[in-house]
Amino acid sequence: MAVELSNKSACIIPLCPLLASCLTGSFSFFFPKATRSLRRWCAAFNIFSLVIAMFVSFVLFWRQTTTHSIQQYLWARIPKSDFRLKIGLLIDPLTLVMSILVTTVGLPVMVYSDSYMCHDQGYARFYAYLSLFAASMLGLVFSPNMIQIYIFWELVGMCSYLLIGFWFARSSAANACQKAFVTNRIGDFGLLLGLLGIYWITGSFDIYELCDRFIELTSSGVANPIFANTIALLLLLGPIAKSAQFPLHVWLPDATEGPTPISALIHAATMVAAGIFLLARIFELISTLPLAMSTISWVGGVTTLSGATLALAQKDLKRGLAYSTMSQLGYMVLALGIGASQSALFHLITHAYSKALSFLGSGSVIHSMEKVVGYSPDKSQNIFFMGGLRKYMPITGITFLSGTLSLCGIPPLACFWSKDQIITESWLNSPYLGLIASGTAGLTAFYMFRIYLLTFEGDFRANQINYIESYISSPSEYVIHSWGRAQLDLLTRRTGNNFTSAEIKREEFTKIVNFTTVSISKKDQSYSEQNLLYPQESNFCMVLPLIILAIPTLFGGLIGIDSTQKGYGLNFLLDWLISILSFSEVNNHFEKLAEVLISSIPSLSLSLIGLSISFKVYGQFGKVFNTKDNEKLKRRGVVNIFLVSVRDWSMSRGYIDYFYKIYFVRSLFSISKFILHFDQWIIDGLINGTGASNIFGGESIRHAKNGRISQYLFGLIIGTIFSLQLVVDFPIPPLP
Repeated sequence: MAVELSNKSACIIPLCPLLASCLTGSFSFFFPKATRSLRRWCAAFNIFSLVIAMFVSFVLFWRQTTTHSIQQYLWARIPKSDFRLKIGLLIDPLTLVMSILVTTVGLPVMVYSDSYMCHDQGYARFYAYLSLFAASMLGLVFSPNMIQIYIFWELVGMCSYLLIGFWFARSSAANACQKAFVTNRIGDFGLLLGLLGIYWITGSFDIYELCDRFIELTSSGVANPIFANTIALLLLLGPIAKSAQFPLHVWLPDATEGPTPISALIHAATMVAAGIFLLARIFELISTLPLAMSTISWVGGVTTLSGATLALAQKDLKRGLAYSTMSQLGYMVLALGIGASQSALFHLITHAYSKALSFLGSGSVIHSMEKVVGYSPDKSQNIFFMGGLRKYMPITGITFLSGTLSLCGIPPLACFWSKDQIITESWLNSPYLGLIASGTAGLTAFYMFRIYLLTFEGDFRANQINYIESYISSPSEYVIHSWGRAQLDLLTRRTGNNFTSAEIKREEFTKIVNFTTVSISKKDQSYSEQNLLYPQESNFCMVLPLIILAIPTLFGGLIGIDSTQKGYGLNFLLDWLISILSFSEVNNHFEKLAEVLISSIPSLSLSLIGLSISFKVYGQFGKVFNTKDNEKLKRRGVVNIFLVSVRDWSMSRGYIDYFYKIYFVRSLFSISKFILHFDQWIIDGLINGTGASNIFGGESIRHAKNGRISQYLFGLIIGTIFSLQLVVDFPIPPLP
């Protein structure tokens, strides 16, 4: 009876959001006016469907904690042929944990979206896309074979295209969704080739069956090692693109052009997690190939370091968090490459809640900033226009701080435990990878705390910057640099205006910019009090998801402290709950907690150093604007060159987009132009030349064959004379 109930319940999990998406989309398409009046009911229906899916996921997970069984429910799709394909559901620990992760992150995002998108005309369409995205991701994690995984893999990519380009009227959003789509097509093509190669070797698409056959064939030497590693690397291309690994990471920062709830969903627990899930699903297959494992680990290592360096000087709040996601995904891929699949999945879960909390917190900030600076992403998402928001938005500030400290790796928050496990495993596997993982931990603490300090601490700067803009005739006359330093560009002397010399203008500007050292005059204060606005805390529907996600961010990592000490494979995810509820083992948990804390002192020290440097530089943001400090920095030649280089590297996205534009985009344009000219002058020239020759020949024949008897007789006489002339000149020899 339990098996039948499990079968039906597993079907409900992906079908609930799929049904909600289809009904909402159809209703919105056929009855647009009625949808606008009933759109809140449409949202409630989509939220309720995901609640049902989450409840069923928890029920199945609870049963799995007692049975530790692996069940498949399959239906023959092509029964009468040599190629037999079965579709259905796979229920195992990894599937259920991912199902809980998707539903528990997706549900707060849906609740949050009700207020965030309430004024948008595409409100109902947005919820239809959200439910379709959740259904596609749930279908992916429940897939028992690679064909089904690939189908849902493409559906997830299609939904990400729709969601990133939700505001398609913006050129930036339209370009971003196209960039994400094209970049992922590169990885998906490699994944498709890898699937065909896997079937060529094993003759099966079933995950467990093909893994067993592949291991058997490679261990016995039947399969060519070069071919086997090639297939594994082709399969890796899919996760490299989907999980934004170097060098196919370029789409992830631009994906922030979509609504902020989408950023929380894509950058946290769903789309980018699909690549990690696929590698974990076929981990037994790739673990038998040392070359593939080494490649995976170094791809992850390069990604985690490059993502951290690219986030160091970002001005855009969401883009900085996006590069942070890229870096943390690199940690997971690195862990999978060195064989620490448990730690990779552990970090996937802890990071999902922490980053979803950070992105939803950023959405709350942006939503409030738009009321102050207007609907301009250049201002509403620029952290240098923020500051002091913790005073005006205390709940958002506190929850964002918890997510920040978790991502910084500060105990006892969630990401500390999983990140420390990955760093430990990296040092045991390779000192170079260990150095990368540890150094990235310090960089992560620096740039994440930088984002928090510039956003929530200090004084609110948007009003002050607006006052500067009103004081200076053109905003382009001053520059706020990525490190937070403001300086006045050298002004040329002008005639017929109120400008004085550049030095006098610089002094006046300095008096306004040095917010902490020079106070604004009473006249200026009266101006600001009368005309300036301040942000306010978001409403309950946006604050509640932040509070809910803060709970696993604070305590989620404590459940999996001893996961590396247990040899259950992927079943350690289920043993978290069992062990934490066993009160008789509380002392053991505290002992293991102390052991982990002692062993993590080196990595924790680097995180604290990065956090301290960030606090020193940005803790009192007014000092950052001090012109004297700026002059001192200029005199430090080597240091200044290094800081400027790092800033330019970060703001230029590591020059990767520039490299692609020069060597791929322009090359593609050149090849396209060559093909265009070849088609126009060679192919079309040949066809058009044949047609022209037929036209000229027909015209000449038309003039000769005009129906006039006199011309025909003239031609007959000329032809007869010509024939007789030939006979006279060349007489026919007599017969012998």
